[in-house]
Amino acid sequence: MSVMWTVKVLGLGVVALSLSAELLGWLLRRLRPGRSLNEVLFFPSEVACVEDIFTPSPRHPCFCSLPHGVETSFSRLLCHILSASSSLDLCVFAFSNTDLRRAVLALHNRNVTVRVLTDKHYAAITGSQIGVLRKAGICVRCDVGSVHMHHKFAVVDSRLLITGSLNWTLTAVQSNMENILVTEEPDLVLPFIKEFHRLWEHNDPAQYHPSSDQKPSHITIRTND
Repeated sequence: MSVMWTVKVLGLGVVALSLSAELLGWLLRRLRPGRSLNEVLFFPSEVACVEDIFTPSPRHPCFCSLPHGVETSFSRLLCHILSASSSLDLCVFAFSNTDLRRAVLALHNRNVTVRVLTDKHYAAITGSQIGVLRKAGICVRCDVGSVHMHHKFAVVDSRLLITGSLNWTLTAVQSNMENILVTEEPDLVLPFIKEFHRLWEHNDPAQYHPSSDQKPSHITIRTND
C-alpha cells in the first residue's frame, strides 16, 4: 500500500470521526427538552455602533457619531456568530464586511475552530476579506468547480444554523432587502452540517494538487540503434 493511499485512508477516517461526533452532538440536542431558538432577521439593518459587542467593557467609551446601545438585525447577527464556543463553519459567496471579519477573527483568536468555504472568483475581488482570514491562519477553501459557490450559511457549534439571502457585504447589510433565518431546530441544522462536510471534502485542494514530495514517474524509451 503506497504512502499516499495510507494518508488518504487516514484522512477519510478523521473526517468520518469528526462527522460522527457532530452527528452525536446533534442527536443529544435532539433529545434535549426545551424550546429551540428560532429567529428571523430582515435587512437592510439600521446603522448603529457595534463596538460594545466586540468590547463589552471598554476602558474608554466610544464617541463615534453612530447611535449607541441600539439592537439591530446586524447586531443580532453578530451576537449569534460570536456565541460560538467550539466551531464556526461558514459557507458564503461574497465576504467583504469588515465587522463580520472582526467577528470571525475574534473567534479564531479565542481558539474557536473556523472553516470557511467561498467562491474562488469573489475571494479575489477588491475589498474581499478572505485574504485577511487566510493571513490570520484561518483555513479557507474555494470551490474547484465551474459553478459559483453561492451558498450563504453558517453553522455555529454544530447546533445553530444561520442562513438566508444575505451575503457578508456592507451593501447587503445596509442597502439590500435581505433575510436571515437563525434556528436551532435539529431537523434543519443537520442537513447543513452534512452539506458543509460534503463541500469541504469535495473542495480539498490536496485532491487536485499532489504533494510536492511525490517523485514524478520515470519513463524509459528504448530506441533501435
